[in-house]
Amino acid sequence: MTSDLDRRVTELKDLLPEAFTDGEFDPAKAAEVLGIATTGEREHYGLRWAGKQEAQASLQVGSVATLRPNLAKSIDYDTARNLVIEGDNLEVLRLLQRGYNDKVKLIYIDPPYNTGNTNWLYNDDFSDGLIAYLEATGQVAEDGNRKSSKTEAAGRRHSGWLSMMYPRLALARNLLAQDGVIFVSIDDNEVHNLRHLMDEVFGPENFVGTVIWQKVYSPKSSARHFSEDHDYLVVYARNANEWTPNLLPRTAEMDAAYKNPDNDPRGPWKSGDLSARNFYSKGTYPITCPSGRVIDGPPKGNYWRVSEESFREMDADGRIWWGTDGNATPSVKRFLSEVKQGRVPQTLWTYKEVGHNQDAKKQLLERVTFETSDSVFDTPKPTGLIRRMLTLATSPDGDDIVLDFFAGSGSTADGVLQANAEDGGNRRFISVQFPEPTGHSDYGTVADITRTRVAAAIEATQNTGNAATCPAGTFEFRYLELAASNFKVWDSSTAPTSEPELAEALALYSSNLAADADDHAIVAEVVLKEGATLDLPWRDVSLAGERTVLVGNKLAICLARNVTTELTDALVDLGVPRVVMLDAAFTDKDQAKSNAFYRLKNADITMRTV
Repeated sequence: MTSDLDRRVTELKDLLPEAFTDGEFDPAKAAEVLGIATTGEREHYGLRWAGKQEAQASLQVGSVATLRPNLAKSIDYDTARNLVIEGDNLEVLRLLQRGYNDKVKLIYIDPPYNTGNTNWLYNDDFSDGLIAYLEATGQVAEDGNRKSSKTEAAGRRHSGWLSMMYPRLALARNLLAQDGVIFVSIDDNEVHNLRHLMDEVFGPENFVGTVIWQKVYSPKSSARHFSEDHDYLVVYARNANEWTPNLLPRTAEMDAAYKNPDNDPRGPWKSGDLSARNFYSKGTYPITCPSGRVIDGPPKGNYWRVSEESFREMDADGRIWWGTDGNATPSVKRFLSEVKQGRVPQTLWTYKEVGHNQDAKKQLLERVTFETSDSVFDTPKPTGLIRRMLTLATSPDGDDIVLDFFAGSGSTADGVLQANAEDGGNRRFISVQFPEPTGHSDYGTVADITRTRVAAAIEATQNTGNAATCPAGTFEFRYLELAASNFKVWDSSTAPTSEPELAEALALYSSNLAADADDHAIVAEVVLKEGATLDLPWRDVSLAGERTVLVGNKLAICLARNVTTELTDALVDLGVPRVVMLDAAFTDKDQAKSNAFYRLKNADITMRTV
């Protein structure tokens, strides 16, 4: 029976896996993760790098940003089940914490490989991620260029990469369901550090395996030492005790080994050896063949796999094969109908099974038209690779969420759409991509490529296979962009101190709505604040002449700028358990808000204002 202490340790391990080393709780590491200063330092095994404490402390930082809908870039926004998000994935992951905690079934990411000869745009400013993002995308000060060269000394380069990956993986772990799994693409430059890092974030006991993907179909003759033919997929479960991969479909070659030479009514079968080297006390007895030949016992040094009694029962049931002449050494008939209807996944994925780099580029070009070959995305992944992960980690009817927060060319979303169209599934995807400049005129940012490919994939798949049986919204997406909040935030550090200036500043906050706030943006932000998911259907209703948006069937967001008794009564009649209203809508804030609150409370409706 599990003790209370064991239970509490298990709970702590789930909340703070980084605080355990080799399965033992490490107070110093716990303090480090929580940003608590400690005196002295005990030596312990673990991954350390310059900037680790800052990266860990960043997990305690909230976000003042939001995700703003872009209807023009969406496909059927109000009913879409999928999300394409443009923005810094660290800030986006922070915003998804409440609504998607413990809900994502599969995460696949293809982060920067840190090869040392390219730039990346994830040189994080942990103190204020939104401002850093706005600067990097040219939305504020022009001198805010966050590009960070990776052509540095190896130690600094690895440290920068680890600091970039750590908070993203930690936040992503929170989103994984207990039976969820994450696959991370990587190459030899960082695979060793990634394993250590993921051991720390997910716990070494949740390591599933390292897959080798054969990414090229021919050797590179220009290689100085070895032709690099593979990448890795590092696989961790949220809880290895809860996650089991689905079986892969059996291949035609596997089934071809089964024949039926004796026309057995149970169908095709293949023979299996009756003897084995493992000692079995009942496995040494003579056998008489139907032809009359006596076999004194199993081959020298071996044993029959079954007892004599079991052997006779199997023979009586027609499960022993004696050869066409009844004189062969007996073997066991293993029927195709009785074997495992699938194959256990292996850690070597060949290009013949899941595709290679050239397949990936060809698939991208089928979806996206580039002006010149120079502007083609360099490192897409083949959809066959994505489909393999989907087969292992999702089911057609599981309503599973698939997250890719380094979306790149959009291969993951494309793979999800293909899988749903093929089996009529209800999987949903969330694709997050930084608007990294491409330097080309056809697609200004990588996020433009992502959106273009997803839209093309929808057009190509929505009328194929079993797409007609998929839920509404499967072949649609909501496009959202990382942006400043729709609600003003008072910053006391920059507030004026003189009385006239202070009065003038306070007057600006008589309404907490930002000047550019629109209804769709407000609804999206409220959904995030309320911890609901961004893929719930939206439906407009008019109550007392005012606009209210129903999100799913449990949340009503009232967008009225003036709340009346008539409107409150209409919200009661609507019967939704949660109502959110704009704080700016109450002219007499104390009295009017109190009246609305208690009127709704008496009807068992929870009311909140923003």
